[in-house]
Amino acid sequence: MIDRTLNYGRHHIKQFLSSAHPFDSVLDIGAGHGKDLSLAAEVDSRAQLIAVEVYPPYIEELRAKGIKVIPRDIERDPLPFSCGEVDVIIANQIMEHVKDVFWIFHQMSRVLPIGGKLIIGVPNLASLHNRILLAMGKQPSPIKTSSAHVRGFTKNDILDFLENCFPGGYRMSGFGGSNFYPFPPLIAKPLARMLPTMAWSIFMLLEKQRPYEREFLDFPVAQRLETNFYLGHTK
Repeated sequence: MIDRTLNYGRHHIKQFLSSAHPFDSVLDIGAGHGKDLSLAAEVDSRAQLIAVEVYPPYIEELRAKGIKVIPRDIERDPLPFSCGEVDVIIANQIMEHVKDVFWIFHQMSRVLPIGGKLIIGVPNLASLHNRILLAMGKQPSPIKTSSAHVRGFTKNDILDFLENCFPGGYRMSGFGGSNFYPFPPLIAKPLARMLPTMAWSIFMLLEKQRPYEREFLDFPVAQRLETNFYLGHTK
């Protein structure tokens, strides 16, 4: 039986947080139940834990755990932090739900300092089971039209996106895959370790390398992308 909790790759999240330590603050975008922030607390109990979350039951649950909650629409609202103020940002199983990635990466890159860490986890469009589905003329599972997902990602696509928009801005210092459909955990775990780019989900630890200005907002304008991306109130 498939264990879908493995899709969240929390063993990778904890490993990446340990690699990023020491840190004073961790921001989880779309924090949900706060499980990734709980891992951050295990790595450093003194760190400030901050959640961006809009779903009221999750907000109550997070606050009951002592986590600072900031209700924000991540596709429209600026993050309420000064430039370089947040040491680590987690975005786990969030980016597949959003359209305005340029705005979101602008905000995350703005509030991270040089040397700050960005942890990303997304469903893998290039997983083995998705390759088989597509070869059979079927829709890949992470990006069905009737689902909440609006984007599909692969490892190379994410790295190309970062380099195209913010050249030399991030260095990948950790990568892994988690879960391997349609297998049970006993088989899925070793397969994901051996073949991470074919796993159900992929995880990256990225380190900011240079000062950020507004490259993620300038890119769609310079490239004349014909989609009406949100780029802030002042272009």
